[in-house]
Amino acid sequence: MEIHDFLAHLNRGETVEGGSEIHQMMHTVSQEALKMIAQINGSYHPPEEIRKLFSDLIGSPVDETFALFPPFYTDCGKNIKVGKHVFINSGCRFQDQGGITIGDGALIGHNVVLATLNHDINPNKRSTMHPAPIVIGNNVWIGANATVVPGVTIGDGAIVAAGAVVTKDVPPNVIVGGVPAKTLKKIENSTE
Repeated sequence: MEIHDFLAHLNRGETVEGGSEIHQMMHTVSQEALKMIAQINGSYHPPEEIRKLFSDLIGSPVDETFALFPPFYTDCGKNIKVGKHVFINSGCRFQDQGGITIGDGALIGHNVVLATLNHDINPNKRSTMHPAPIVIGNNVWIGANATVVPGVTIGDGAIVAAGAVVTKDVPPNVIVGGVPAKTLKKIENSTE
């Protein structure tokens, strides 16, 4: 199986049955990602080197405005897309098999978890997985230790409070917080 076939299957939201060919491919891709993550996290790299290593990890070039503070963790890497002026702080964990898209100007705080796979709820099929994408809009700020679950879209300009667990879509220009996250406040756009 080729990587494009693997990603197409996941991006269509198709089930990954435990032990299937696609499941085996998932393990192969994970091993490649773990090697690259060891490089990123293993020693100091200047910003331009981090951009190169991250570009290699995701399989496409990132903008020169992209910044990442290691350590960073992923078990796939090939289904991450990032815009311009994106900053990912240290300790983040991205499970990107279902697809993670991060818009321009997004800030991702320390230890944020973005998870795009759910295991089947039937205990007899627990190794079966269901992918669903996470889409983070432009100028979103996700606070430290927040978790975003599969299938969530976070609207442009929104803020996710530290420690929140986001289980539903977030409208643009609001602050959400709590477990599960709820809208706390509307953000008024300022011209200052």
